[in-house]
Amino acid sequence: MANSIRYFVGNWKMFGVPSSYSIIEKFESHFRKDKKNNKKYKIIIAPPHTLLQDFSQKFKYKKISISAQNCHYKDNFGAHTGHISPYMISKLGVKYIILGHSENRASGDTDSIIKQKVELALKNNFVVIFCIGENKLEKRKNRTLNVLKKQLHNVLNKKLNEKNIIIAYEPVWSIGTGKLPTSAELAHSINYIKSNLSKIFKKRIPPVLYGGSVDSNSIYLFKNISVIDGFLIGGASKSPKNFIDIIKNFYK
Repeated sequence: MANSIRYFVGNWKMFGVPSSYSIIEKFESHFRKDKKNNKKYKIIIAPPHTLLQDFSQKFKYKKISISAQNCHYKDNFGAHTGHISPYMISKLGVKYIILGHSENRASGDTDSIIKQKVELALKNNFVVIFCIGENKLEKRKNRTLNVLKKQLHNVLNKKLNEKNIIIAYEPVWSIGTGKLPTSAELAHSINYIKSNLSKIFKKRIPPVLYGGSVDSNSIYLFKNISVIDGFLIGGASKSPKNFIDIIKNFYK
């Protein structure tokens, strides 16, 4: 079963300047006008670090939440040129943070490093959007479930606050490629993830989102998979029309 609230998370990656807040204002405008459905979903947008303070202040009293895209695996202050600690980001008024994204894994984030990031983010009262997913070779070798299990159990444990954790399943081979898992494959993977989460966290299973070539057309496929709790959206989240169309089409 899916949670009662669906999440639509936009990951802007390396995109955006201060004037880009007008894009999110259009998301906000749609949300306020969507009286029929807006209590059924939550919108979270993750701009780059350069915009976090400005955007978190602009949207402080609005319905859309702002998320960071990553953080360093050491907290507070230190000699880590170019890096930003969870503590520093928390002082900007940001509530959410994406960790474990495949692009960060490709740049050197191991399960051990991601585990430290998750623990420190939770310590600093973030809601963590923890990304997992198999790559093309792992899928070809039928190792998808093994990879997902390993990534979950290497980072999460029962001592963590499951109420502040969201899982984002992103098959690496699907991100930005237009290639999609079948409905049966995706439902099976999401159910497997939730089964493992139930073994880690006994009281509550965190929401599980899907990411990977999510757009206004593919959303028709995903809306019929009831176990999906929402979506992590890349390129389409940079366009007001495309992002809003995803939400509209999901609730058609």
